[in-house]
Amino acid sequence: MAGILVAVFWAILVSFLAVVLVRLAQTLRATTALVADVTEQAVPLLADASATLRSAQTQLDKVDAIASDVQEVTSNASALSTTVASTFGGPLVKVAAFGYGVRQAIGRRTAAEPEQDRRAARRTVIVGRTVPSARDRKRAGRRSSRGQKD
Repeated sequence: MAGILVAVFWAILVSFLAVVLVRLAQTLRATTALVADVTEQAVPLLADASATLRSAQTQLDKVDAIASDVQEVTSNASALSTTVASTFGGPLVKVAAFGYGVRQAIGRRTAAEPEQDRRAARRTVIVGRTVPSARDRKRAGRRSSRGQKD
């Protein structure tokens, strides 16, 4: 009886292992199919990625060329502005200073002329008599007109 019991146990164990091996075989087949599909899809993706990287490298080369051109233009503009500033800066300052001096001189002269006219026109002497200046006459006229209005 013990022999039958051992034989039944071994039969159950072999059946269990057979089921496990069948399932493992199915899993390996599915994994193989999955890897094949991924490989079929990955190869075109890698080709596209490679083409994209080549295109990006080409664009970066163009941007690098543009950046170097911009740097050259910037240095040329800086040199030009320095040249213009050194060439025209000093003379323009001198012209501006000259113009300021001329304006000041003209302003002083025009301010001095009315003062001289007022000094000369204050009093006019006529045969020993003093006549009030035009300004004094205007003031006197205003005072008399104010008195009449009030």
